[in-house]
Amino acid sequence: MDLPLVHHVTLTVTDPDRSAAFYQELFGPADVAERTGDQWRRLRLLWPNGLMLGMSTFTTTAAEERFDPVRVGLDHVGFGVADEAAVRAWAARMDQLGIAHGPVEDVPYAVAVTGRDPDGLPIEFYWMRVT
Repeated sequence: MDLPLVHHVTLTVTDPDRSAAFYQELFGPADVAERTGDQWRRLRLLWPNGLMLGMSTFTTTAAEERFDPVRVGLDHVGFGVADEAAVRAWAARMDQLGIAHGPVEDVPYAVAVTGRDPDGLPIEFYWMRVT
């Protein structure tokens, strides 16, 4: 049996429309599909390269709630990029959009930069060195 790849990630957010706008401003236009249930709403964003993100909210999601990386669950979302120059280009793109981010980190095995989405979820652009 082949090892599966991650197909998509769905995030619980306070406002799916705001989050969808954020990710489309960052990554460009996406095909957006909506699904709803009695107590939830989800937007599915699909970009031409196959990247798929979901943005879900529930009737119990508090508007003031923010992401907390020390709670059990998701720590961050990492987006793989082609090389170190691409990491730096994404840092520049976040600067252009006014998205706060940390410094470009250059460690022996990788180069990465991390920002945050509207709900405080860390998003990382990551290039792993071939060893």
